[in-house]
Amino acid sequence: MKPCHLIEVATQLPQAWSSRVLAQFGDARLKVLRMDGTAYPEESHDYAEGLLVLDGELRLRLDGEEVHLRSGELCVVPAGVPHSVEQGSRGTLLILDT
Repeated sequence: MKPCHLIEVATQLPQAWSSRVLAQFGDARLKVLRMDGTAYPEESHDYAEGLLVLDGELRLRLDGEEVHLRSGELCVVPAGVPHSVEQGSRGTLLILDT
């Protein structure tokens, strides 16, 4: 894989909250997406998920508690924990999951 600029890749996605898998490492996937200020509904997974804000801000509701992440900050959502994105989240998000 040749080098890519993650924020540029995210801006070229056809719509917000639509992720693109950039690479796979064993069972782990590296995805990027663009946040546009709208909320994203609650979900949970049977695997842990790493959320790294590349630029902007992520307003995450994690198991009922609000967590704000800014550029350069990472949050690992444990498997089975419900989480959603609150309105006002903007920028580029890198997701690590399996």
